[in-house]
This record gives sequence, structure tokens and C-alpha cells, in this order.
Amino acid sequence: MEKYVTHSEEETAAVAGKLAKELRAGDVVAFTGGLGAGKTAFTRALAAALGSGDDVSSPTFALVHSYRAPVPIYHFDMYRISGFDDLYSTGFFDYLDSGAILVIEWSENVAEFLPESRINVDIKVIGESDREITIERGAGA
Repeated sequence: MEKYVTHSEEETAAVAGKLAKELRAGDVVAFTGGLGAGKTAFTRALAAALGSGDDVSSPTFALVHSYRAPVPIYHFDMYRISGFDDLYSTGFFDYLDSGAILVIEWSENVAEFLPESRINVDIKVIGESDREITIERGAGA
């Protein structure tokens, strides 16, 4: 497990860049953290570090956004997903088999359906610009 304390969006982006260097096709990054914690900002920096020039925004209403990169990135928001049927209707399981990198906000809502090998990223607000970021790799990650 790795823990970081960041004091700006730029420092948070540096943590995302470090994680991006370790990601491979098929990896699943599962975010937890409250509203405004910085999950989408972290994803924006992660996508840029992975070679995407696409505009990254929260997929709250679309449920999933795709970003072009050498390894495609699919960015999910599971805030409104509450069970297998909801998850299945998003086509999520097809994305798992796509070989892309999946980035999932509000992953706690679908944790039981995620692979054990996922990379968990928890972001806590500890001050106006300060964040505590914990990165934990599951079995096989």
C-alpha cells in the first residue's frame, strides 16, 4: 500500500502520472472518495500520462466516457448504479474483456463485481487543496 499527501492539483497529477507508468492493458483502477475529492482530476492526469489528448470530464450522466490512447481508456461513474442489473445494462462486463484500462469512480457501488486484481485508489479531502491518496493493489495486480 502506498500513501501520499498532496497539497495541490499539480501534486495530485504527479501521483497519477506515477501510477500511469505502472498500468498495463486490462488493468482496472477503482476509485473511492467523496464528492469533490478529485477523482476526475486524478483521472484527467492519468489519461494524459497514458498518452490521451482527449478532454476528460466526469461521466456522471453518460455513465462511461472513452479516451483515445495507445491503450484505450474507459472512464466509468457508478454513482447511480445499484446492483448487477444496473451494471449489466451499462455493458460493463464487455469492457472488462476489451483489454482497455478501466477507471471507475464510485467503485464501492460495484465492488463485488470487480476483479480482485484491481488497483484501489482512495482520495480523502484533508484540507482545502490537500488530499490523502491511498493506492492499494489487489491480488495479482
